[in-house]
Amino acid sequence: MEFLWTIAAFILTLMVLSYLIGDNLLFRLAAYIFIGVAAGLVAVLVIYQAILPRMVWPLIYGTNQERLLALVPTVLGVLLLFKLSRRLGRLGNAPMAYIAGAGAAIIIGGAVYGTIIGQGSAAVNTLQFAPGSGYLGRLGESTIILLGTLTSLAYFHFSTRVGVTQPGRRSGVMQAVSGVGQVFISITLGAVYAGVLLAALSALVERILFIIQTVGGLG
Repeated sequence: MEFLWTIAAFILTLMVLSYLIGDNLLFRLAAYIFIGVAAGLVAVLVIYQAILPRMVWPLIYGTNQERLLALVPTVLGVLLLFKLSRRLGRLGNAPMAYIAGAGAAIIIGGAVYGTIIGQGSAAVNTLQFAPGSGYLGRLGESTIILLGTLTSLAYFHFSTRVGVTQPGRRSGVMQAVSGVGQVFISITLGAVYAGVLLAALSALVERILFIIQTVGGLG
């Protein structure tokens, strides 16, 4: 079985790398296989980690309180299925509104507590260290981190004064601060892009080594 899985991985790798010569049937077939496997994995995880333990089993074996709690997502899930019908699609608006509201609350809460407050606290905490060896270097690093955090947040601040004829224009000070933040954001995006590119190249090198080792093993 290990040999068969190795051969299957070898064939799929060649099918994916065939995209280097252009879009073709082999690459599309490999993409369809990966998408199908991913969809199947997600479906299995949803069924065995969400639907069965949180909806089905509580309704069958749970207490009255557990059944009542499980009845709410069950009803919303059934109503969501009506979105497949054009005539009865309005019945699925309630669960869609709940999903949109819950998703927005999670995103906003995560952005506020996990990004803005967390990043601000981390930037302030970098200045809390005792003087000693390398004090000036650490002070410089902490100052740059704090400056990058504040100016990056200022870049996303938009406000206008009353009576301004050009509503989208910032004040001179705010425009200068946001310009510094734009530099930090550009550096960050460049570093992220470089990391993604390096990860892709590492994956490509690993696949090429896998092909070489597989061909060598067959020989």
